[in-house]
Amino acid sequence: MNDLVFQNAVRAHHAGRHEEAARLYREVLRANPRHIPALVSLGYLHIEIGRFLEAERILSEALRLNPQSPEALFFRGSALESLGRPGEALACFDTALAVRPNFADAHQSRAAVLGTMGRQEDALASLRMAAMIDPHNAIALSNQGQLLASLGRNEEALAVLTQAVAVRPALPVPLLLRAALLAASKRYEEAARDVEAALKLDPDIPYARGHLCSYRMAICDWRQFAEDTRALERGVRDGKRAVNPFIHVQISPSVPEQLQCARIWTSSEAPPAPNPLWRGERYTHDKIRIGYVSADFHSHATTALMAGVFERHDRSRFETIAISLGPDDNSEMRTRVMGAFDRFSDVRSRSEAEIAQMLRHMEIDLAIDLKGYTKDNHSRIFAYRPAPVQAQYLGYPGTMGAPYIDYIIADSVVIPEEHRAYYDERVVCLPDTYQCNDISRPLPPPALSRASAGLPQDAFVYCCFNNNFKITPEIFAVWMRLLCAVEGSVLWLLEDNPQAIANLRREAVAAGIAAERIIPASRTSGEEHLARHHLAGLFLDTQPYGAHTTASDALWMGLPVLTALGPTFASRVAASLLNAAGMPELIVSSLAEYEQAAIRLAREPALLAALKAKLVQNRAQCALFDTARFTRNLESAYIAMWERYRRGEPPADILL
Repeated sequence: MNDLVFQNAVRAHHAGRHEEAARLYREVLRANPRHIPALVSLGYLHIEIGRFLEAERILSEALRLNPQSPEALFFRGSALESLGRPGEALACFDTALAVRPNFADAHQSRAAVLGTMGRQEDALASLRMAAMIDPHNAIALSNQGQLLASLGRNEEALAVLTQAVAVRPALPVPLLLRAALLAASKRYEEAARDVEAALKLDPDIPYARGHLCSYRMAICDWRQFAEDTRALERGVRDGKRAVNPFIHVQISPSVPEQLQCARIWTSSEAPPAPNPLWRGERYTHDKIRIGYVSADFHSHATTALMAGVFERHDRSRFETIAISLGPDDNSEMRTRVMGAFDRFSDVRSRSEAEIAQMLRHMEIDLAIDLKGYTKDNHSRIFAYRPAPVQAQYLGYPGTMGAPYIDYIIADSVVIPEEHRAYYDERVVCLPDTYQCNDISRPLPPPALSRASAGLPQDAFVYCCFNNNFKITPEIFAVWMRLLCAVEGSVLWLLEDNPQAIANLRREAVAAGIAAERIIPASRTSGEEHLARHHLAGLFLDTQPYGAHTTASDALWMGLPVLTALGPTFASRVAASLLNAAGMPELIVSSLAEYEQAAIRLAREPALLAALKAKLVQNRAQCALFDTARFTRNLESAYIAMWERYRRGEPPADILL
């Protein structure tokens, strides 16, 4: 009879009828408390429903009765892993494998724990063993590929993921992982095909449609642009995990929808930790202790903007600590920023939980997230609430929708007062502009010639050095009308990948413009890139995601930037920079005005020359490039945030 009850319990369990299965397992155990299969199955059921403490208790009882049960060891290890006890979990998996060396699932779980402990090579060995035991284990192969990619071994990763796809072509996971790897190599067309294949298998894969749209945007393939963007907007409005926030800000003209998207992401992917690390303590430091958290402390646009600020912090009032999550590229910038901080902690091998614990142990007063939801972010660190004041700055142009981010550092242009209701953070409005710049960077001489850049000698050159994904059909249609109106003019665009230029030329021909009037600017060294700004007549901004660092680069080099003031943070940055550069006349209120202004500036050389002269004259004295002034403004913001915390007051909007 007991065996029959157990079989019924197993059937109910497999059918997902958890309450019935649990009742039947307990009935078996009342009749025979030493029924180890029932104990193990009941423990596993509790893992499935998220009751990890109870699962660990039940499985420990099974192991008391049979310390050599590989299943009980494996499931107890899984429960311990979920409880954040990786050392004990690893011991369970090791013992299970000592009993059953060919236990493929235990090798896989062991690899996951080793990964969280920063032992990537050991994790890789476990995954290889799992795949060796079961060559058709596509999940083990997928995890192996993902780990190889995280180690920068992309060719190996691609080969393993291709093997996983071949083994189980009906499994979406390896397709999505391979797509991400292909996209990282700028093979966007292939990446899009993999996502399309995955969505055919499962149309509701979280965030996959957003990635598909992103890959198509990266190569300016707009054949399904309207359909893609409508689907994503509809998904966000319906509360679905349709698109991640960083992709959403690239396409969305709606601040309320950006907030909704960020909240969906946070609640699913990075919810607040149930037990925050900081619990209201008041630190008594001689200096305000600032922790800058970023994966970009190397040759990167964010660090190029911030380096001068790091160096100019008032060391009598602030102690600065870098929490570096990214690679050491051995660049001059890496060396420079390492010397700019009081402490520089390279934590890339640590888990997010460990990094959060470290921040708490350091007693950081203000933790500043320089990534937000951009590439290589680790926002979950902040979900543990390691610091009393947590703010986001510079990296991400929008709300994070996270209750544990207290402040966003901005200005009154990028976040006007009427938009504040759509930010879960309290808004800190800096004077002048929110974007810092480094006055110490050199001004390259105009050594390049038009011929060397592939530009016609006498044509008017419109340029846009924004990433290709920022070009949308609407803004490109405006540009085509400019080329039609200004005889012989050309459009000089950054070539992120050849497919994008090919697609843009196809679109140009469809608009009646010769393909050769779209001229690519290949990626080059930072100095040469800055120098080539001398060859252009006017920088054209994009919408709804405009020029940020690219705008300040152009203004630094004396090249006017024309922008239309958009409806979101990402679409208003160039306007903020132009105001701070003393060039508000280059800000218009609509794309119709933008089009008219771009034609007028091309047709009136004297007017354009006057703007360039004014911009060069302003460079030495304007707020945009006054690094010392900006640093004092930023420090005033830090002090205001810190003083509210010291007084026990909640975060509030701050206007400096």
